Amino acid sequence: VEAHTERLSGARIWLEAPSVGATENLMMAAVMARGRTQIENAAREPEVQDLAKFLASMGAKIEGAGTHVIEIEGVERLHGTEHAIIPDRIEAGSIAVAAAITGGDVTIRNAPVEQLEAVMTKLAEIGVSVVADADGVRVRGSGELRPVELRTLPYPGFPTDLQAQMMALLTQATGTSVVTETIFENRFMHALELSRMGADIAMKGPTAVIRGVARLQGAPVMATDLRASMSLILAGLVADNTTEISRVYHLDRGYEALDKKLAALGARIERVNE
Repeated sequence: VEAHTERLSGARIWLEAPSVGATENLMMAAVMARGRTQIENAAREPEVQDLAKFLASMGAKIEGAGTHVIEIEGVERLHGTEHAIIPDRIEAGSIAVAAAITGGDVTIRNAPVEQLEAVMTKLAEIGVSVVADADGVRVRGSGELRPVELRTLPYPGFPTDLQAQMMALLTQATGTSVVTETIFENRFMHALELSRMGADIAMKGPTAVIRGVARLQGAPVMATDLRASMSLILAGLVADNTTEISRVYHLDRGYEALDKKLAALGARIERVNE
């Protein structure tokens, strides 16, 4: 695609789905476009709101971030700024699931608890102890895990970026769980890899049925995307013997030094050169 213009012009834009990436790119394009832009059915995720705050601190005129309608009045220029980005709610959620699946006891400092309400509610439903305070959240996995029904939804619903991690956890629940993916097509690739480790997962369209198993077995598996990487690591933490995960370069797109963080929590995990 080759596109050329002297300057963009504001427009009214309706998104077929409240995509985070589409909303953020439109926001960045609109802040210096000529005139007014209205983005309808915009994504409401915290990351969209944080981008709006960042752009506003540079002189952009943005209203409605965090709602389904964002309005932007184009400006002639932006200026420099300083901005501290928000904590990563998906990394915090992933660590919470790690505590749950291993029966661990982990306190996650500065976890954005309000942004993770749907996740923490579902973990509590499964039988995980979740206690939030001003410092963050303490997650303790103990006792029998219960099966649940889970459906991914746009924010503030359950995030699609934690669906793979939750599926790994549900392989350890006693009973049958049902996970429905409504955001991304073909986001069950990790289910096939979990099955190599002994998971009992049946898929039909956007729905996966997970029957809990007593134990997972370590096996050579392949990470197919960012969140699948985390899902397989979680499964490996509780599997018998050694799990070897290839193509972990996907992991580095969304987690910084995750292996070191998990090792500091007691995991026996090591990154090796292929």
